[in-house]
Amino acid sequence: MTPFNLQGKIAVVTGGASGIGRAISLRFVAQGAYVHVLELQAENSANLISEAEKLGGKIKMHTCNVAKATQVERVIHQIIDENQRIDILVNNAGVAHVGNIENTSEEDLDRLYEVNIKGIYNCISACIKNMKSKGGVILNMASIASSVGISDRFAYSMTKGAVLTMTYSVAKDYLEHNIRCNCISPARVHTPFVDGFIRKNYPGKESEMFDALSKTQPIGRMAKPEEIANLALYLCSNEASFITGTDYPIDGGFIKLNG
Repeated sequence: MTPFNLQGKIAVVTGGASGIGRAISLRFVAQGAYVHVLELQAENSANLISEAEKLGGKIKMHTCNVAKATQVERVIHQIIDENQRIDILVNNAGVAHVGNIENTSEEDLDRLYEVNIKGIYNCISACIKNMKSKGGVILNMASIASSVGISDRFAYSMTKGAVLTMTYSVAKDYLEHNIRCNCISPARVHTPFVDGFIRKNYPGKESEMFDALSKTQPIGRMAKPEEIANLALYLCSNEASFITGTDYPIDGGFIKLNG
């Protein structure tokens, strides 16, 4: 068997149609997994399905707002009814906010909590009973903001800190059920979100700002979504069967080499 083989595995990836989530979904498909993607607007994901077919695999899209427990439970039950199990859950869906406490409104705080914290709670809660009977892997998307101070990321850092500690708690509580739970903490990754942020806030200076943001990583560039996906693949594969309750920074040296 080839390394990092996911043949026959049933995987759920939230926010799996764009950016990091898209890269994870396609990497898992390439390794043999049947991937179920939860997206707010799943109807716009025909291209992702065709990409999976080119790789010889299958992605099934589900329209779902992870912040809504009833929607998550309905979709997860459908997946379990179809496949009898969920082997891998990747909690990738998330939203961002730029600002310190003075320019973070209550609405901003609630919006980030609903998706970044409650969304992960909803998905794990819906999957955990099935995983308890069969084992499984849960991978959460944290951030370098989970463990170091970053300017103007008050609400975002709060939610990603919670992702880190939820990971530790789930890993501890479900050891005896053969459930592993880890998280990944990326630094800045070049995704459509970054491009959109630069276009909106620095019109006419896109190239200059892209270079400036890239250089905030000691390694001198942003990560590629595929690099995050490679780490996700490892942590969800049998090769990582001795790993649980651990956060994995993938940050171009940001945490240890800045300052």
